[in-house]
Amino acid sequence: MRVYVPLTLSGLAEAYKTGELGAGPDGAVVAYAVTPALREWYLSEDIEELEYAALSRAALASLRLLAADPGAVRRRVVVAVDVPDGAASVDPDRGLDPAALGEVRVAGPVRLAKAAAVHVDATGAEADVAAAAGALEAADGGDDDAQFIVDGAEDHELLWFATQEIPNLVG
Repeated sequence: MRVYVPLTLSGLAEAYKTGELGAGPDGAVVAYAVTPALREWYLSEDIEELEYAALSRAALASLRLLAADPGAVRRRVVVAVDVPDGAASVDPDRGLDPAALGEVRVAGPVRLAKAAAVHVDATGAEADVAAAAGALEAADGGDDDAQFIVDGAEDHELLWFATQEIPNLVG
């Protein structure tokens, strides 16, 4: 099963140093995947479209990490990782929450060596991503102007990088 783990560049650097994607206090890694709720929400049977939707949800989660870390480089980071089918589970309390569509928990630790690719914003997206991180709280509160700014970050496609390129990304 392919899961998409949201990070920041500093989080990716830490994962590169330790060889593992950071797990939360409960020992699980929060990621995004094609879940039944995401399938229902997206109304598609095309697996590539569904995986792109999961990647997009992870990119939004990365933006939330950036909003919480003012010192982080303003580029969203998502690591695509292949895990065993039973390793990812949906939190039953959050499964139907629209904010948690596609969210899964992967029993950690997750080895960076299992990563298939890394998706990162281009440096040209930093201004829009910074603005979006700053507007996120207001957008969550229903501010349409702030939501427009957040959507501006989503206009930037994440670039694909092979895992061998991680040292260049974090160096």
